[in-house]
Amino acid sequence: MNVLTVNDLHLDYGSGASANPILKGVSMHLQRGEVVALLGPSGSGKTTLLRAVAGLESPKSGTIDIGERRVFDGAGRIEQPAEARNLGLVFQSYALWPHKTVFDNVAYGLKLRKMAAKDIQDKVNEVLSQLGLGHLGERFPHQLSGGQQQRVAIARALVYNPPVILLDEPLSNLDAKLREEARAFLRELIVRLGLSALMVTHDQAEAMAISDRILLLNNGKIEQQGTPQSMYESPDTLFTAEFMGSNNRLPAQVVQRNGAGARLKVGGRELSATVRGLGDAVDASALIRVEEVRIGRTPVDNGIELPLLTSMYLGDRWECLFKSGEAHLRAYSKQRLDPGQYWLEMPAEKLWVF
Repeated sequence: MNVLTVNDLHLDYGSGASANPILKGVSMHLQRGEVVALLGPSGSGKTTLLRAVAGLESPKSGTIDIGERRVFDGAGRIEQPAEARNLGLVFQSYALWPHKTVFDNVAYGLKLRKMAAKDIQDKVNEVLSQLGLGHLGERFPHQLSGGQQQRVAIARALVYNPPVILLDEPLSNLDAKLREEARAFLRELIVRLGLSALMVTHDQAEAMAISDRILLLNNGKIEQQGTPQSMYESPDTLFTAEFMGSNNRLPAQVVQRNGAGARLKVGGRELSATVRGLGDAVDASALIRVEEVRIGRTPVDNGIELPLLTSMYLGDRWECLFKSGEAHLRAYSKQRLDPGQYWLEMPAEKLWVF
């Protein structure tokens, strides 16, 4: 069952001749117990879509349904305000009241709903306990770490059992180490409580780790959607392939095409590749994930020979840069490589041509 349905949503900033279209016919759904990540570069429309669902932006046309309740209909002139949509919203800045304790921050929405004091206490204590904050109820936000503040913001969004929780870049204010820990905590919490969540992020690793499904937005439209694995391993377009991983992009000339296979001219050699989203163009872009390039000293059929330019230590591996003229490739190695020439093998099924 869908807890959220968006159909053909259009939204402009400005009006008349100066109108700037932000959402250009976006349709999506969120099922009960599912986490969907809105992923894309700055300006792609992901935050605007989240804010339109929340009732903080006014679309031009389309419909938004929460469960079976229509909260926006451009043609029918229906637009329920944010407070009537009963959605949980976690802001990027957390937006905690600095003069209120943790308990009072979380209880605020329940007090607005005029719930009985005993019920408020029970509900707040329950959600604080679920998020590991039970001992921090009397503290103020400035007495908490960034990770604790984030959990308070989540607790405030969850306390009245909303049908959908909206997360706007929920981990962006945390440092790199805490971000990894918070990512695992957030995914565990979502699974444990069976939450339905719509999350905005520009971080593809974060989207893949937390979500069940990703919607990749590009210039106000959905470029591609699917599971994290399908988006990473089977991109339909060059934009998706480049956004969803760390890649080598090579200028290539298509010499021959045979169904899903192609022969390319790269760096003076002919290589076999897999066709993805390629029209009839002769000049194309070849792309391979950095982790798929295999480094060796002996000649290989599907590879090119390049000298090692430099290498960088990343802790668990070395990132190596090979370059000669216009041809340059990055690859990972378990150990530091000596200077010299190396053969870089690119398996045909992992070398994609767009």
